[in-house]
Amino acid sequence: KSVAAVDQAAAALYAELQGCGIEVVLDDRGLRSGAMFADIELIGIPQRVVISERGLATGQLEYRRRDAADSEMLNKEQLMTRIRADSP
Repeated sequence: KSVAAVDQAAAALYAELQGCGIEVVLDDRGLRSGAMFADIELIGIPQRVVISERGLATGQLEYRRRDAADSEMLNKEQLMTRIRADSP
């Protein structure tokens, strides 16, 4: 159940960001998070959003800019504002 909720939230955010004209990559390969994060760094993706069961339970999404040391937990409205501000 919870994995399906994460998948649905990821697909919805993906569609919403694309609808705003923001280029998005959805990594749904099912790899461990560390492997996916390493690939994100190799590719040079400037912003990362992580949707987790725990985050969904509290209404929070994890956001991190590539040039930032730490990630931050944001609600969806804050996340959308931050992504729009940080996107070229």
